[in-house]
Amino acid sequence: MLTQTQAEVMLTLQANMNAKVNPDWVNAGYPYLRAVVVEGAEAMEHHGWKWWKKQDCDLEQLQMELVDIWHFTLSHILLEVKANQKLATELLLSQLNEDKIIKFDNKNYNINELDLISKVELEIGLAAARRINIPLFESLLSDCKMDWTELFCQYVGKNVLNFFRQDHGYKEGTYDKHWHGREDNEHLVEVMTEIDSEHPEFQQMLYQSLKDRYSGR
Repeated sequence: MLTQTQAEVMLTLQANMNAKVNPDWVNAGYPYLRAVVVEGAEAMEHHGWKWWKKQDCDLEQLQMELVDIWHFTLSHILLEVKANQKLATELLLSQLNEDKIIKFDNKNYNINELDLISKVELEIGLAAARRINIPLFESLLSDCKMDWTELFCQYVGKNVLNFFRQDHGYKEGTYDKHWHGREDNEHLVEVMTEIDSEHPEFQQMLYQSLKDRYSGR
């Protein structure tokens, strides 16, 4: 179960990230769920969905796409309450107990009866309609061999990468996303296995590891 502390920390980190991109992000009202549509499609690619060819599931990258989806889901929740942290936490935790039956486009979907790809499709459809469903996302986590604690650790890691990107010209278009023939996401997955997530300076150590790799590209 997602704890209140985990929810509060992630919402705070997300608000800080949004403010780094644009200090007036609340009034800007970006369509964060539009990004969920794109990230969902990328998740399907990492899982494999083409019935006409052999495909292998890249579980680590699939998990990372879920983390990306979570970033934009948190941003949407924060925007709904004008970045009020207390209200955002209450809203998020209250939605954990929503019904497992989702009504969408005049059809009922039982989360427990859907396979992973169908769940991702539904996640995309809801996002396109500017809706979220936390139990659906939680079910996706389980399908991808994650729980809320694992998501929390990976979220913090990706948050560090997002700050790193912004510090190195992501918004200006000068950031190089590919290092040594691999995307920065892949480097993040690798360095996270080398650092103890329980270390009190986990975020700072992770940032420095990324910086070392990037400067030596």
